[in-house]
Amino acid sequence: MALSRIAREVKTSATLAITAKAKQLAAQGVDVIGFGAGEPDFDIPENIKNAAIKAITDGCNKYTPTAGAPDLKDAICEKLSKDNNLRYKPSQIIVSAGAKQSILNIVLVLCDTGDEAIIPTPYWVSYPEMVVMAGATPVFLKTTDKEQFKITKESLAKVITPRSKVLFMNSPSNPTGMVYTEKELREIIGFAVEKGLHVISDEIYEKILYDGARHVSPATFSDECYKKVITVNGFSKVYAMTGWRLGYAAGPEDIIKAATNVQDHTTSGANSVAQKAGVEALRGNQDSVAMMVREFDKRRKYTIDRLNKIQGVSCLLPQGAFYAFPKVSDLYQRKIGGQSVSNSFDLVNLLLEKAHVAFVPGAPFGPDEHIRISYATSLKNIEKGIDRFEKFLND
Repeated sequence: MALSRIAREVKTSATLAITAKAKQLAAQGVDVIGFGAGEPDFDIPENIKNAAIKAITDGCNKYTPTAGAPDLKDAICEKLSKDNNLRYKPSQIIVSAGAKQSILNIVLVLCDTGDEAIIPTPYWVSYPEMVVMAGATPVFLKTTDKEQFKITKESLAKVITPRSKVLFMNSPSNPTGMVYTEKELREIIGFAVEKGLHVISDEIYEKILYDGARHVSPATFSDECYKKVITVNGFSKVYAMTGWRLGYAAGPEDIIKAATNVQDHTTSGANSVAQKAGVEALRGNQDSVAMMVREFDKRRKYTIDRLNKIQGVSCLLPQGAFYAFPKVSDLYQRKIGGQSVSNSFDLVNLLLEKAHVAFVPGAPFGPDEHIRISYATSLKNIEKGIDRFEKFLND
C-alpha cells in the first residue's frame, strides 16, 4: 500500500510513545515510575469541574462556532489584556482542541512548499513534524547548555535565508525549562520581524516560573511585532486540563481567519463543555496556580540537586515549566547493567526495561546528549525514581 507523503515523513511522538510503553508495563503489573508525560499530576480545580458540570446540566452540549464560543473568546481577550498587556478583539482569537492544534493551524496557514521554518534546538517534538505536514522544511538552530539553550540575534542571522518564513519561540521552554529575558527577546524578535519573519510564540508555560523569572509576550514589543507575532497558549499546563483539549492562538485577523478556515475542515469547534470550563478557569479563582507552582518548585530543586550528584550526569537549573534536561552523554560508550549504551534511546529503553523508570530520550528534541525528565509527579515518586536511576548506573 502506497502511503501519503505526510504518512511517510511524520514521525511518532517520542513523549507519547514512551508514556504508552510505560503504561503497557504498568498494566502488566510492573511498578513503573513515569517521568515522561508533560502532564501536571494535580487535579483540576473544583470551580472548573463545577463549571463543566453546570454546562452539561444547562444543555451547553451543541456545536460552538469554529473559532470558539463568544464568552470564552471574550475571557481570553480579557486574560491577554490583564496578564500580557495585549489588546485583541474576539475576531483575532481562535480556540482549538489544544494549543497543539492552534500551532498546527498557524503553521498550515503560514508555511508552504519550499518555505523554511526556523526552530531553535532543543525544541518541542511536534514543531518539526508540523512543518513537515505543511510541506515546508524545518531549519534547526542549535544551542547547548553552555548558552543556557538560548539563541541570539547573531545566531539567528546565520540561518535566515530568502525562504525563511517562520521562527518558533517557546519560553518557558519544553524541554529545557529555560526562560528568555525581556532584553533577549526584544533583540531576537525585533530582528526576526525586521527580516520579515512571522513568529509563533508558544507561551503555554507562562505562569510556571521560578526564582523571580518573568514572562513577557513578544507581541507587545512594537506595532510591527504585534502584526507578526502569533501568541499561543492553553489550559493544559496551568490548570491541569490536559485531557480537556483546549488551547488558543491570538494574532492578526487575516491569519486567524485563515486558521479558522483550516479548522472548519478538521475538528470544527473545540469541545463545548470544555470551553465553558475554560471561561471559569480564566475568570475564576487563581489560587490553585500559585499552589501548583510552589509544589513544582520543591520538586525542581530536589530533582536537579539529585541529578547533579550522579556521576556522568549534569543538569542546568530550569527557570520555568516542569522539566529537567540533563546531559547524560558521559554515560554513553560504556556498559550499563551489562548492556552497551551509545545514545539517548539506548539509555531510556534500558532504564525502562531494567530499572522501570520512564524518561524521554533527548534525540527527538534535537540533542541526543540529553534526556528529558518531567517532575510533574509527586516528590515521593521523584525520590524513588532517581534512586532507581542512580542505583542502576552504579550496579
